[in-house]
Amino acid sequence: MVDSRQEKPLSLYAVYCLLSAVLLLAGCALVSVPVGGPTKPLKEKVVAGEGADKVLMIDISGIISSKEKSSPLGLGGRPSMVARVKEELEKARKDDHIKAVVLRINSPGGTVAASDIIRHEIKKFKEEKPVKVVACFTGLGTSGAYYVATSADKIVALPTSVTGSIGVILIKVNVQGLMEKVGIANETVKSGDKKDAILPLRPMTEEERQIIQGVINYLHERFIAVVEEVRPGADLKDRKELADGRVFNAQESLDLKLVDQVGYLDEAIELAKTLAGIKEARVVMYTRPTGYRDNIYSSGEGTEAASTSGGLPIGMYSNTPLPFPFGLRMAGPLQMEGQDTDFMYLWQP
Repeated sequence: MVDSRQEKPLSLYAVYCLLSAVLLLAGCALVSVPVGGPTKPLKEKVVAGEGADKVLMIDISGIISSKEKSSPLGLGGRPSMVARVKEELEKARKDDHIKAVVLRINSPGGTVAASDIIRHEIKKFKEEKPVKVVACFTGLGTSGAYYVATSADKIVALPTSVTGSIGVILIKVNVQGLMEKVGIANETVKSGDKKDAILPLRPMTEEERQIIQGVINYLHERFIAVVEEVRPGADLKDRKELADGRVFNAQESLDLKLVDQVGYLDEAIELAKTLAGIKEARVVMYTRPTGYRDNIYSSGEGTEAASTSGGLPIGMYSNTPLPFPFGLRMAGPLQMEGQDTDFMYLWQP
């Protein structure tokens, strides 16, 4: 006879509670961890100023991606940056008190598609609602982050910020030699001889390289066209160094007409108010009910986990540690998972 009291596997919630109890008994400090459930809607938080009018600050920090972000222990997740920015814009569109938007940017860029979508959504927002948008680089404003900033009416760069890196990159490594050394054979089955050109299992042929280069050239030309449209003084066609992927400090960016002003975040907010024709305004951010926002430098709701202050792992655009070897995760007897690959508007120091 089967015992009806047979133990059932512990749920993630039960595991979390058990772990919390153990840590508490051991005298360890506990850290609040979300325990799944649906993502709660955004709520407005005033972080500075006063008055009836509002300036919305949208945070664009870390890698620009359309991937959802995992929470600790895998308990639920957060919307992607693309989804979160869209949600903030939709909320702002319904608020008649929003007179201006400040994009607080500290990002090395990200995927081409995600950068393009965010820029498109901001431009569409401006077409539907009479507001002014100011972008402010508080650290990095490179590649895809600069691409997003071209949706703004004005761009402000902190004196210590880095901008530029107008270009496209597709990261591919070739681990064929390493695989041969450890006895791993490539037996990929494919429908066409170019289907696996980007996989790290073999080197690209010259024909494949030219095909990929053609896509990159197209995306690069699109980036240049976007910049030339809104920054005619930059003159990218005659000054090739502006679009060869190099970065510039704030003063160089101002001299090259890539930004409009060198200043700080509070100055960007004042500029947004001036453009909007208002003197007093509350600076607001949107946050989930569990978030905490106290001032204009508080973290945004969807701040990416990836650091922008140092080197980035090759797998950064998926916010996942790069498995061994170079995108191949060993799981069981030589089981391999493919790495994420994407065309990137990204500066990778």
